[in-house]
Amino acid sequence: MENNTKITASVSKGLLQSEELYRYVLETSVYPREPEPLKELRDVTAGHPKSVMGTAPDAGQLMTMLLKLVDAKKTIEVGVFTGYSLLLTALTIPEDGKIIAIDLNRDSYEVGLPVIKRAGVDHKIDFREAEALPVLDQLLQKENEGSFDYAFVDADKGNYWNYHERLMKLLKVGGVVVYDNTLWGGSVAMPEKQTPEVFKSDRQATLEFNKLLAGDPRVQLSHVPLGDGITVCRRIY
Repeated sequence: MENNTKITASVSKGLLQSEELYRYVLETSVYPREPEPLKELRDVTAGHPKSVMGTAPDAGQLMTMLLKLVDAKKTIEVGVFTGYSLLLTALTIPEDGKIIAIDLNRDSYEVGLPVIKRAGVDHKIDFREAEALPVLDQLLQKENEGSFDYAFVDADKGNYWNYHERLMKLLKVGGVVVYDNTLWGGSVAMPEKQTPEVFKSDRQATLEFNKLLAGDPRVQLSHVPLGDGITVCRRIY
């Protein structure tokens, strides 16, 4: 059983009807199957001043299944933070799998790196401390089109569509990309005047991105109310 502090931190990521219902999902289906390295990294992240940026464990559980369903081996991660989603990907892909992980802030990545190393999967990670768009453009110049199996994006919301356009070229047909925070604390369904200040800056960008994704014929999608909302896109051509 998780202690109350850990449960409260995780509950804040949920969009279910009540904290009790979210706690039930976590305690019944998520925490008992969460690998020990991920639990350790979640505990480490809980002490970070921006811990709310960590990937929600219930969303992570679905992402692990998606990685297995597409037999992911070559992946991209845009936005790393302390590395929860990065670690779950590294634990799931084969021993010779690779992840190109991009983030402007190596300091946050260093918080989780000792856990990643103890898990014995750091050799699968190619961390790039850089802005994501130039890295993605560089990948496209090196004949990587259609070569990636999976991508995860949890970065600056204003660039989500720019990332999407590049990932639609980098992912193979049948590949999957997951976008995090696409319900943005529920603010996408709030009147603008009633939106809490903390959500206002990226609310409009999230609304516009969701609308563009919904109209994109290149993808099959599912908007999933896990964590802060994730959108799963499968490239169909």
